[in-house]
Amino acid sequence: MPTFTLNGETIPYQNGDTIIRAAWRAGVEIPHYCWHPGLSTAANCRMCLVHIKSGRQMAMPIMKYDAKKKAYVPDTKPKLFPACQMSPSPGMEVDSISEDVQKAQAHVQEFLLLNHPVDCPICDQAGECKLQDYHEAHLNSAKRKRTEPVHKPKGVRFGPTIVYDAERCISCTRCVRFCDEVVGDPVLDSRERGNRCEIIVSPGRELDHDYTLMTEHVCPVGALTSRDFRFKARVWFLKSADGVCNGCAKGCNSHVDYDPRYGKVYRLRPRDSKINDFWMCDHGMLSYQSQTEARITVPVAGRGEEADTLLHEEIVDEVSSRLATKNASKVAFVLNATATTEDNFALARFAELLGSNRIYLAARNAEAEGWYADEILRHEDPNPNRAGALRAAGRDITETVEDLVSDVLSGDVEAVVALGPECGLTTDALSALEKLEDVICLTSNEGALASVASVQVPVAHWAEVFGTYSNYEGKEQSFFRAVPPPEGVVPAWEQISQIARAMGLDLPFEKTGEVRSAFAKARPVATPEAAQPAQGA
Repeated sequence: MPTFTLNGETIPYQNGDTIIRAAWRAGVEIPHYCWHPGLSTAANCRMCLVHIKSGRQMAMPIMKYDAKKKAYVPDTKPKLFPACQMSPSPGMEVDSISEDVQKAQAHVQEFLLLNHPVDCPICDQAGECKLQDYHEAHLNSAKRKRTEPVHKPKGVRFGPTIVYDAERCISCTRCVRFCDEVVGDPVLDSRERGNRCEIIVSPGRELDHDYTLMTEHVCPVGALTSRDFRFKARVWFLKSADGVCNGCAKGCNSHVDYDPRYGKVYRLRPRDSKINDFWMCDHGMLSYQSQTEARITVPVAGRGEEADTLLHEEIVDEVSSRLATKNASKVAFVLNATATTEDNFALARFAELLGSNRIYLAARNAEAEGWYADEILRHEDPNPNRAGALRAAGRDITETVEDLVSDVLSGDVEAVVALGPECGLTTDALSALEKLEDVICLTSNEGALASVASVQVPVAHWAEVFGTYSNYEGKEQSFFRAVPPPEGVVPAWEQISQIARAMGLDLPFEKTGEVRSAFAKARPVATPEAAQPAQGA
């Protein structure tokens, strides 16, 4: 692979690379605003100017102040080039930290800040803003402008999810290019020039496609803000865990941003990977909301007015005593295509030890939920772990929840143990299950299965566990726990293990790593690294 030299360091590059892309791939940052590795080159911010020292040198005439003569005199300085446009060549020598480059970066930064409002204390981008970072690194001086700044529209509603502040905008056009090139919806554009330039929405339109939050995410400053995250949290209080999107079978990699003080997830961001490149859809980025909304955190036994809340310490005895009196061959076990592989494997193993062969699969129904696929990220299957659930069962599960309802009506099923909350059917469609005395639903959230259950067993949410999903390609991806579950609540696999042991069955799982090791032995995989326990699991 050919190489060039950047600041004395050898950098390899590929055909078609630019200097900044090759440096980015090597982990070296050249300051930039408008450049993004997933978008076309605009070269309008001029922050990535570098000095190409090799080859024929070009000089620019300038007027330089001479202190002795106390006057400006003719002089020259090296011609600088935008690293986002220039292609490297073998042996090329590039300098991005020389005095001339640093002066140019300081001047660019000063011009960008001339009319920029000093509203960092109330700006949602504060703490992760390139303007702040580069001001400290490349300008670090007070603003010299003394005249009134140019004022532009503020708090402009671009659509249901995005608010625009034109005064903060630096006209990098990332948002415009993202809508054009990635989404294929040229709903944004820029108008006017210079310090009058601002981003606008096409007449008669709103920014309302399926990637609006991603449009906000690519903004390097605080011009575009998400109405979902706006004024909710400060990023310096947030920590991040590696996650895998729960939204569909694509398996997009994500950053789960949470506040450890409150045990609450505040947002999801895309994590660069070969699966989703740099992007996520709105549905996936908002899927974190189920960590706090419609949660079930207290065990409940009974239905309707006869329902009683239980202590967490009582739920194991409650469930085990109910199942102990049943004919195992008539106990149905419902795996779930939205649950982790660990949870599904524990439940499938429980069924096997109990002696039941009645395994069903609950899954989201794309048509019922209005889910649709696209050619970007959204997969036709809205379930994140159908492949993992099937592998956990050790066989292809053809029986659905609709089949379960039929078997209940025919008398072939007398009790149900199900992973919830989603199953693709409505509460009315599951009404037959209400005729059974024992329908145990292990769930983190409210849902149709939970609503017809005679025993609701609260379990940890996906953001509260170390887990694994297998995407539509069968690729296993493990993710980390972001926040602890509510007090007394444990992961579903752990709750299942406790119930099984109370019934005298050998299901000795106490750590995530033990479940993964058992799964790897029972269901050998082509990627053994996926079965390794996450750090701290």
